[in-house]
Amino acid sequence: IGQNPTPRHNKYFVMTWDFSNVSPQGDAPNIQQALHRYVNRCIEDFADYYQTILPKPIHIEPNDAVDSFLSLLSAVRKTPYKLYLLIDEYDNFANEVLMGHGKISPSRYKSLLSAEGSLKTIFKAVKSASGGQGLERVFLTGVSPVLMSDITSAYNVAKNIYLRHEFNDLCGFKENEIKDILTKIVKACGLTTAKLNQALRLMQTFYDGYCFSDQISQEIYNPTLALYFLEYFQTDCEFPRQMLDDNLAIDRKKLSYISDLPNGEPIIVQALNETPPLGVTLLANRFGVDDMLNATKDSTFIISLLYYLGVLTFNGKTDIGDLRFKIPNLVVRKLYVERLLENFLPQESERSQARQFAKDFYKTGDLQPICDLMEQDYFKVLDNRDYRYANELTIKTAFLTVLYDDVFYIMDSEMPLQRRYADLTMILRSEQRQYALHDFILEFKYLKLSELELSGDEVRELTIEEIKALEPVKDKLAEAKKQLLAYQKRLDAKYGKCLRLQLISVVAIGFDR
Repeated sequence: IGQNPTPRHNKYFVMTWDFSNVSPQGDAPNIQQALHRYVNRCIEDFADYYQTILPKPIHIEPNDAVDSFLSLLSAVRKTPYKLYLLIDEYDNFANEVLMGHGKISPSRYKSLLSAEGSLKTIFKAVKSASGGQGLERVFLTGVSPVLMSDITSAYNVAKNIYLRHEFNDLCGFKENEIKDILTKIVKACGLTTAKLNQALRLMQTFYDGYCFSDQISQEIYNPTLALYFLEYFQTDCEFPRQMLDDNLAIDRKKLSYISDLPNGEPIIVQALNETPPLGVTLLANRFGVDDMLNATKDSTFIISLLYYLGVLTFNGKTDIGDLRFKIPNLVVRKLYVERLLENFLPQESERSQARQFAKDFYKTGDLQPICDLMEQDYFKVLDNRDYRYANELTIKTAFLTVLYDDVFYIMDSEMPLQRRYADLTMILRSEQRQYALHDFILEFKYLKLSELELSGDEVRELTIEEIKALEPVKDKLAEAKKQLLAYQKRLDAKYGKCLRLQLISVVAIGFDR
């Protein structure tokens, strides 16, 4: 390939079909016509490109791209070459469900199913062509396995290489590749080795962590995000302020679809907390339009879809052998946090106020306005949801959605500190230490109303000082203080004297205070 050609180079005609060029809008006949127009246009381009090699013209049938394809194959068979077909975005129509807003109408549902049917017809022709009719190889890719099982029922000679360990780094960068590029940029910019190490640590935290096979543990970097960072660093000789590339906006919409499913939001919360870790015995593999709209959306369906969409990744196996998953890095974690914030505070005015409280907190360390926000708005939302097993993790998630900021901070939920885990650490990014902002460790504790032998109304009538005087609360605060002091020693050992560290204990009483 390129400078390292394989023995089969220059042995194939190549044609590409990218179904993202086919609009999924309109009724069934319109979609079908758009599909056939697009494939015909690809065949016309093919005929024009290879006109000096093909021994006869290709006939284009305007209303039947399959017939046009058969004419192409007839011309190919009269040459010593074979056809290599590249197909991308085969999942275009079912992705319309993922990207859509609101309920799909019956007519829209019928149109999308019809589009799937038209696509299946084309794939049947592709399958037939691979049986000695001139088509030798097909490489089929998509954003997700949406439609894969349905499409391959029409093309059941396909081999799925998605989970093969030898292809784990096919669509990403290994760390040594990232380090080599950073070394060249640092040299060109006249920067120090310390800056190189700083850049590598930052990219590890925000962009690394992907693994696409349960058979290996090697993690790779997201190529879209890595290239965004590297291009910015090369051009400006400094790190980008915003770590999230806008090209990942599509993932926000897909997370929105998933969070609105039954059981979707609790699984997103569990993914953020990582306790217990998400796991399934086997990945689901049916994601056609009908499945997306009508199938039972159990945890296996939702976790599998999150994995295929790239917002969960393999993380080894559980103690009973199930596949275990995690959020790969802080950029993706931000997508989860933003989605939950929109769920918990649906009004933009509420979110704007929460963001302002967070900014004030970064400067002053005063968490009380955010605690008041939790009592007045957040806890009401949580209380209306099915959180029968609420605990510290539920409270931590609520605060995380408000406090999350990756422009100034490296946010780490359950940060390992010598085999102990702090609930939430907020460490300033090294290039942001010029500003008057604090570093934080927060420890969260939760008490049920029954542990205080008080009702919700009684707790709400108490002052903060009266609450602090309650014995169970005093015990929780003492426990949190002990943990925070231990974490502080470990963070000081790790970061030295650069930290402006504040230690904060948060005790929640039910969803009342």
